[in-house]
This record gives sequence, structure tokens and C-alpha cells, in this order.
Amino acid sequence: MTTAIEMGTTRTGEPGLIDLAELLATRLLVQGNSGSGKSHLLRRLLEQSAPLVQQAIIDPEGDFVSLADQFGHVVVDAECGEAELQRVALRVRQHRVSVVLNLENLEADDQLRATAAFLGGLFDVDRSLWFPMLIVVDEAQLFAPVMAGEASDEARRLSLGAMTNLMCRGRKRGLAGVIATQRLAKLAKNVAAEASNFLMGRTFLDIDMQRAADLLGMDRRQAEMFRDLERGQFVALGPALSKRPLPIRIGAVSSVDRGSAPGLMPLPEQAPEDAGKLIFTPGEDEPPPMARPVRPAPRPRPNPSEVLRQIETYRPAPLPEPEPEIELEPAEREAIMAEILRELMADPEARSRQVAVLYQDFTVRCRMRRLGRTHLSLEEFRRKLAVARAGVNDSIAASEGWQAAVEASGTLPEDLQGLFLFIARTAIEGGTCPSDAELARVYGSHSPSRARRLLGYIEERGLIVCHVDFRGQRTLALPTLGVETAPGLAQPRTAGMPRSARG
Repeated sequence: MTTAIEMGTTRTGEPGLIDLAELLATRLLVQGNSGSGKSHLLRRLLEQSAPLVQQAIIDPEGDFVSLADQFGHVVVDAECGEAELQRVALRVRQHRVSVVLNLENLEADDQLRATAAFLGGLFDVDRSLWFPMLIVVDEAQLFAPVMAGEASDEARRLSLGAMTNLMCRGRKRGLAGVIATQRLAKLAKNVAAEASNFLMGRTFLDIDMQRAADLLGMDRRQAEMFRDLERGQFVALGPALSKRPLPIRIGAVSSVDRGSAPGLMPLPEQAPEDAGKLIFTPGEDEPPPMARPVRPAPRPRPNPSEVLRQIETYRPAPLPEPEPEIELEPAEREAIMAEILRELMADPEARSRQVAVLYQDFTVRCRMRRLGRTHLSLEEFRRKLAVARAGVNDSIAASEGWQAAVEASGTLPEDLQGLFLFIARTAIEGGTCPSDAELARVYGSHSPSRARRLLGYIEERGLIVCHVDFRGQRTLALPTLGVETAPGLAQPRTAGMPRSARG
């Protein structure tokens, strides 16, 4: 089954394709001034991919509700309230229904809150419901602005957080963000930076042309081409589109675009006196004018002497009494702390977190176990964390060799102590030498080359000796402990490939 859909044609007349499977993993950013054809591009993408993937459209102007007539999208009126929107979003993911979130009847502040609630509902679902889903956000600068506008700071914060989750963390949950904006300068950078595919349309401001050229890897002279693009013509780049900047003219759409600009129409022919009567004389079926809301009267200014008296007599409310600590033996307390550390290490994202964040989480868990505020300082916690990251069991922890390893690790920087102790534990157990990828994972990185550099640094300090035999298998020896690992491949070979083809 092919996952490529046709967005239009290139200058050579060949079809301009977008790989839908790759798009779901890498996200898309569309930029162009008003009238450049952004909404037309999104409509083309939605129509072509509607039979292949579930869709959700965040529609601030009600332009995409016409998709319901032809493609079966369900229109969700955002006036139903934030709590109901979260429940609807859960059912959308549960039943895999394509929807259009219509925001056109809401004020700016309510639009941001409704979008945050709906995206939050799509995001916070059980892992069993993480089906692939295309999330299209038109006029994304409204929901992820660089600075506050007419909406309140709280609404902006909620919406920006939801948009950041969509673009930064949505991939694992099957959510692929497609965001369109009139100006890159108005869109929050942490949202725009997560897109790997770009479709850049007509723009005139120098700062927007330069940012578009930077994203596409073009120089300053080539940035002038964005002024010459016609309506519906975009420059594409990205793993789902093209490896080099490729101009594409977007193809036709079949559904009705409610947001298209109105065309010219002749004025009605009438005498000036008749036109005056139409304006100044009320009609028969004319609705009454809307009453302007009455502004509340301003609050009376307080008496300054009364304010001073309240300040002088103010006493803070007494703090609640803390829960009494449980009386435990030192060994039992240490065992509970070790269990808490193992729970922290069970989180796959724990290795990439900063030590200060883990320490705060550790102290909170200690208070939840009614251990009170732990007596471990941050430095003591760093040492225990390094031991926990090494994954040592109780029998090895009690051995003299392990105590010597812990003492030797104190000569290394704090971020390398856990890596050294992991190697020491492997050597004491007589295990196979870990690969570069495994060492990088222990360190909290995804780069095997970085793991090799760290090994070289530890070897320069005289704590390990790295030996590679004629078969390419590596052994790590620890002279201070008198132990070494079993031989193992630093870079595991790929099964099923000839030796000459393995990197």
C-alpha cells in the first residue's frame, strides 16, 4: 500500500508528492501571507489523505466545515464547553472519527481555551488509543503566539502548552501536527522548530523571507524568490517532500472553500434618494440593534488610612502541622530510599533528566512515604544516584571490589560516575563488554560516538584500559579492581547482512 499522496505538480510537470507515513513522524509547517493559498493547500492535503488517516482540524474561521458533507467529518461546535470538549476528544481517539473543531463563534480568549482543552483531550489518552492521527491547525500564530495579544495570559499559556505538546511530544502518541501561519515571526519558536517539513508560500517582509530561506537552506539572494511566488505556489523541503527545495503548484480541490475571498459584483442601480431611504428608514423585518453591554461602575477607592491599618494588623494564616515522621531504623530507612531510587530509575526518561530535577522528585517521594525531609544532601544523592544507575545488586554492593569502584569513581566528574560504575558492575559480574549504544543509553544520550569519547576520557584518567582483539571485539579492564569484561562488539553487526556491507 503506497502512502504517497499528490499535492500538485512541479515546474517540470511531474507530480509533487508527499509521503504520508513520513509526515506522521516528522510534522509539517506551512507559511505564506494572506491570499497565498495556505487554506487551499491544507484542504488539498486533507482531501487526499482523508481515506488513509484519521484527521482533526482546528478551524478558527469555520472554513473547513464543508469537509463534513463530502468526506464524513464530524463538526464539533466549540461552544459546548471545555469539559465536554475533553470528553469528545477522548471519544474521537477511541472511535477514530475525523472531526472539525469549529471555533468561529467564540471570542479570542475562548478560542484559545477551547483549543487547549481539545488538544489536551487528544493527548492525554491511554496508550492503547495511540492511533495515527493528522492534526491540522490553521492560523497557528493565534494559538501559539510569540507574545500576548488580545487574549488573557492564562488562555495564551494553556494554548501554547497544548501546541507545544502536539509538536514536541505528539509523535509517540500518534499525533502528527500540521500547522499553517501567515508569519513565522508571530509563531512561537519552540513550536515551529519541531517541524521537519516545510511548504513556504508568497511573502513580502524581509524578516519572513529570510527566516523561510534559512529553514530551506537557501542564501539571502535566493530569498527574493518568495516575493515572486504566485497564489497556490509553494517551495517544499523535508523528508516527506523533497531533499532539495522544490517548487510545487498545489492542485485543485473538490470541496467548497467557505473562506475564499469574494469576487467583484456590480452595484445595484438605484437613485440617490432611494438609497437614502434604504439607509435612514427602518425595514419591515429589520432585527433590533444589539444592546451594548453596560459597563460596571468602578469600584470605590479605599481609604488610605484603612489600607494602612489592614497592613499593620495582617497576620499570615498558621501553616498546617506536618505529618509526623515514621520511626524507622537507619537500615530500614536506607532500604526504603534505595527502593525509591529504583522506582526513579524504572522511568525510561529518568536518565535524560537533570540531577536537580530527580532530587526534587526523590524528596517528594520520601515525604509521601512519611520519611519526612530526607537527610540526604544533594551531593549524597548524586553518589547514590550513580550507584542506582549502575544497576548493582545487594551481593555485589557488599563486596570489597565494589567499594573500591565507588571510591575510584569519586575522581571522575559527576556525570561520568554512573557510567564508570556501570562498567565496573559489568566487569565484576564477568558480563560481556557493553556496546557503544548501550553505554550511551546509560549515560543518557543517543549518540554512540559520544560514548566512545567518554570511554577515551576515562581511559586517559587511568581507570579503564580498552583492548580490541583481531576479531574486532572489545574488552574493558579495570586495573584498580583487577577485573575485566568479557569480549563484546562495540558496534553490534546487523543480522542477515554480509560483513562487507556492515557499517
